[in-house]
Amino acid sequence: MSLIDTHCHIYYDNFKNDFNEVLERAQKNNIKKIICVGVDIESSMESIQLAEKHEMIYASVGYHPHESKEANNNYLDQLELMLNHKKVVALGEIGLDFHYNHSEKETQIKIFKEQLILAKTMNKPVIVHNRNSDDELLKCIIETKSSKGVVHCFASNFNFAKKLFKEGYYISFTGLVTFAKDLIDVVESTPLDSFMIETDAPYLTPKPHRGKRNEPSMVKIIAEKIAEIKDMDISAIETATTANAKNLFGF
Repeated sequence: MSLIDTHCHIYYDNFKNDFNEVLERAQKNNIKKIICVGVDIESSMESIQLAEKHEMIYASVGYHPHESKEANNNYLDQLELMLNHKKVVALGEIGLDFHYNHSEKETQIKIFKEQLILAKTMNKPVIVHNRNSDDELLKCIIETKSSKGVVHCFASNFNFAKKLFKEGYYISFTGLVTFAKDLIDVVESTPLDSFMIETDAPYLTPKPHRGKRNEPSMVKIIAEKIAEIKDMDISAIETATTANAKNLFGF
């Protein structure tokens, strides 16, 4: 079995004391690739640095909606430079979050659309954050003609998922599938060629490890739960999600 954790944030301080052990546990659980996802310029650079040091790690760079208010006048130039790095596979984490509104809605939308256009110009996929913003998010994707990306940590309904599939997007499941009952129908209904898996570590730790730090090795638990929900052998989930990740990110 070979799995890919398509989204995590393992540059955080709570990984520093046992970082090598975290990678070893991932390898023991047959996780072959990890995408470390930036949320601003600093964390994007940290993601690249980790990717340079470790063969199994790849990076993405971008401005998260929470941090979009911090984007300066030349942030697109900075991102463009980083996107040319050989181990940067996507622009992200970008998107909209109308739950917390750490940045004003208008600012979030502006920065999101600018990054969608940059990614399209550079032929890079996007990793998209979405919380309480389904309609506006889809509108931005359609208006910018963005057709190469994934909505990570999917938590909406299947009707919205179908709209994303129509635009050429994937969705990605996290540890939420192990404890959020309203996602069962979405998992059951989503075709094998339309989704990926991720931990979003250190967040969203799957059952039975709730309350502990999440890490890439636990993507295996997510794959097992999806296989259970879809009544399939885990090898089918492994084959499909790995192929989907390789297709989108090109590694």
